[in-house]
Amino acid sequence: MEDARQSSSVDSLTSLITAGEYGQVVESLEELEAATPKTRKRTLRTLRSLADEQAGVFDGVVPALTPFLTDAERSVRLTTARLLVTIAESNPNAVVTVAEPVAARLADEDEFYYVRARAAEVLGYVALEYPDKVSSPEVLADLRVGLSFDKSEVKEKLAKAIEYVAVGNPERLRHHVSRLTEHLDDENELVRYHLTTALVAVGTEHPERLSGVTAALAERLGDENAHVRGRAAEALGVLAREGVYEGSSLETTLEAPDGDDDTFADDRVQFALDAVRESETLESDCDEFGTIESVRRTTSEAVDAISSPESDEECPHCGVALPESGPPMCPHCGAPR
Repeated sequence: MEDARQSSSVDSLTSLITAGEYGQVVESLEELEAATPKTRKRTLRTLRSLADEQAGVFDGVVPALTPFLTDAERSVRLTTARLLVTIAESNPNAVVTVAEPVAARLADEDEFYYVRARAAEVLGYVALEYPDKVSSPEVLADLRVGLSFDKSEVKEKLAKAIEYVAVGNPERLRHHVSRLTEHLDDENELVRYHLTTALVAVGTEHPERLSGVTAALAERLGDENAHVRGRAAEALGVLAREGVYEGSSLETTLEAPDGDDDTFADDRVQFALDAVRESETLESDCDEFGTIESVRRTTSEAVDAISSPESDEECPHCGVALPESGPPMCPHCGAPR
């Protein structure tokens, strides 16, 4: 009977949300705060499923979810953060009002690192459309400093948020370029990708800021990941296009595409070579590479290609990715799958 009542309550809440009955939704969520941890987590996971399909119905609902970000149960906080990621990815407008409490989760060094990672991811999605809301000096410091000290899983999300801040408003990171390049050799290829992409974004409006980090970018031309190589070439191409990186040194550093490399990298190396040579090709295709619009258009596909997950399944307790075939328990936290 208890499970039946809980199912009915969850169904009622989702119906209220889809119907736009926000006053009653807030009341239901307030009541949920007093429910058992199992019920709280189950309800929030159901809301995430709803957000996967209809993120737009959460306008006006998100502020009522913030108490669960500081829930006593770690699994509830993680489930809430993942719910906010799902909403923010499709509907950042619904989440912008809670940027401050989300940033507080990121700033809490005692917080479970997967919660902090998801908080950074939320801020990143918001930054694409509302960069001013998540790019205060304090938040930028949390994102940047975390690159040095956090676990790999968190650094990946921090770097992603930094990229999105740069794409949303390149002005915000123009004074952080040299410190970001300190992490271009990170062992996590997604960290390297996000940071080189952030540098491309900054360079589109402030190419002079990249003039002091050309050596670090040139080193990434030999990166084992083709997408990192491509973004590094693109950043150098932006410098050459704007006349900041001149002379033969760049042309000798770049290797002309031979058709055997990844198209993503090849195209951007050619863009950089054309920029050095000021060829007609550059004039006709100049908006295809080295612009904010081109970065926005290509970054999701690039990340998908780098990630190439075997499974989209994640542990509901700690959030670590789970392979399709594997033990019946999470290899990270030991919880049943």
